[in-house]
Amino acid sequence: MMDKKNLNLILLYLSLVLILITACSNQKDWIMFRGEQGRGATTGALYPPLGIKWKLQLQPKDNPTPAFNPPIVKGDTIYFGSPDGNFYALDIKSGYMHWVFKTEGIINSIPYADEENVYFGSNDGKVYAVSLEEGQQVWSFKTESTVQSIIVRYKDSVVFSSDGGSTYFLSPEGVLKHRIPNPVWHYNAFQFYENVMYFAPGPRNRPHSMGAFDLNQKSYLWILNTAALKATWYSFPALKGKYLFFATCANKRQYWELNYYAFDREKGDLIWKYRDQSFFGDQVTADLDTLFMQNMKLLDYMAPSLWKNMIVYTSGDSVVRAFHSKKGTFAWKRQFDYPTSSAPTIAGDRIYFGVHGDNLSPEGKKPRLICLSIRNGKKVWELELEGLLLSAPVIAGKWIIFGTDKNLFYVLEELY
Repeated sequence: MMDKKNLNLILLYLSLVLILITACSNQKDWIMFRGEQGRGATTGALYPPLGIKWKLQLQPKDNPTPAFNPPIVKGDTIYFGSPDGNFYALDIKSGYMHWVFKTEGIINSIPYADEENVYFGSNDGKVYAVSLEEGQQVWSFKTESTVQSIIVRYKDSVVFSSDGGSTYFLSPEGVLKHRIPNPVWHYNAFQFYENVMYFAPGPRNRPHSMGAFDLNQKSYLWILNTAALKATWYSFPALKGKYLFFATCANKRQYWELNYYAFDREKGDLIWKYRDQSFFGDQVTADLDTLFMQNMKLLDYMAPSLWKNMIVYTSGDSVVRAFHSKKGTFAWKRQFDYPTSSAPTIAGDRIYFGVHGDNLSPEGKKPRLICLSIRNGKKVWELELEGLLLSAPVIAGKWIIFGTDKNLFYVLEELY
């Protein structure tokens, strides 16, 4: 038997351990674009009610921004670049500004953070390494063009693309190691897996292509025949097992042609394909050319989200499509009265994304953040926003983080 004093000590110890475990589970970093292997998902879950923890006006809201790409979260700090040319480090709990770093151009790249520095590109043509703690420049690297790609620290390289220039591989000290010509692609998004880059710009003799590039051999495992796909936009790819998933969009003026693909990531063979036509309903009065051009400024436009054996797409039209990932058949479809405005993010068994509203129709609702059940596409809740949610919300621990075209930066918090 155990005496009461020892029992109380053990219960106290277990309570402290539980508190520490809960605190750790509530604090999760999000330092990689679209999460692990680009799946657009986190294993954490959020449950209502959720409230607005804080929001920050970055510049006048009557000067809408066309893009606000996702932030990253490391520890208690949010790091992101803004259309005002500043790069911010904000406390996730209070919105307190730890530091701000100014560049000479708008920042549309998506940053990456390691243990010491945060890396990001600017439309001033430079990529910067800035210390996490003080916000001081560690180094900068000048390119020949604007830098509106994602930034990745992969092993001993910092990797990014300049628009219509090159894909660069720098040392952690900012010294050029290697580069691949990139004469065509803008707003470039890619990822690495087992020393392969998906997708790298194609070789000089096929500049309009892209492919799987082996970093060790510095050669292509396979090249995607983009001429046969006949698209304008190629989404960021997501990986799961042998599968590589991505989507394309071609603007046909009266409608968009949407294609969804699964390829063998090692061989480059097509596994399945589904072709669809955009649907907007009768609520949308905006010009489709303008809407298409706006979407192409978002690095995660049409990026897939993966959950178990399901893959979900928001494609900028009014339909959310969920496929069985191994077969390419529909799991479910959900139609809205307005087009989706962001890529999706999955947390637990919920999926989160934005939809348009009165920005496309004067008599419409406000733009909203939508939460669906990923199991069947049923709406769980929605939240009206000041401005249009641009790019997929980042979900870190108990927080949902995103920016709007009104230059507002939001942090929502799980209340209980």
